[in-house]
Amino acid sequence: MATQLRRYEIAEGRLDDFLKAFPAMIPVRNQYGFSVDFAYGDHENSQFVWSTSHDGDQAAFEAAEAVLKDAPERAEALKGLAGMVEKLHVTMVESIL
Repeated sequence: MATQLRRYEIAEGRLDDFLKAFPAMIPVRNQYGFSVDFAYGDHENSQFVWSTSHDGDQAAFEAAEAVLKDAPERAEALKGLAGMVEKLHVTMVESIL
């Protein structure tokens, strides 16, 4: 299984709005074979931190993500998040436990 850790810096005063809108992304990711492993709102730093996984290796993850990026369902779900994310930190990670 390949896992990606994602940390978003959210625009000041918008984290609560982001947290309300984000769940619309979960069924879209699930539809394309991804799971959402965890998702946390960090109010102190106005950040959202989450993890998503896909069966297979990193190449399989990236191939599925390329399909997801063009999905009309994703575009629709992203409308609710427009203008809230100021910076993305995205990296592949591996479990050590």
